[in-house]
Amino acid sequence: MGCAAWSDQARRELRASGEASRRRDLAARDQLTAQELQIAQLAAQGLSNRDIGQQLYLLSHRTIGTHLSRVFPKLGITSRSDLRSALSARTALREP
Repeated sequence: MGCAAWSDQARRELRASGEASRRRDLAARDQLTAQELQIAQLAAQGLSNRDIGQQLYLLSHRTIGTHLSRVFPKLGITSRSDLRSALSARTALREP
């Protein structure tokens, strides 16, 4: 089952249970602050919160976690593993 088919099936099952899912807003990436975007990109590359914090001038790993917890809903994702595809999809949509 492809990704689109899986997401459509999940959406149907949520609706059947009385719940709703949010469709990804194509402009969601534009809602990220510059720092949130930078953190999301580093996390998408596989860096840990601690590594990201050290790279960004000694921010704590908890601060990085807080930023990521704000990024996920803005991008319409629920896990760190979804970051790369969410960010690359937004980039591809913005290129001419």
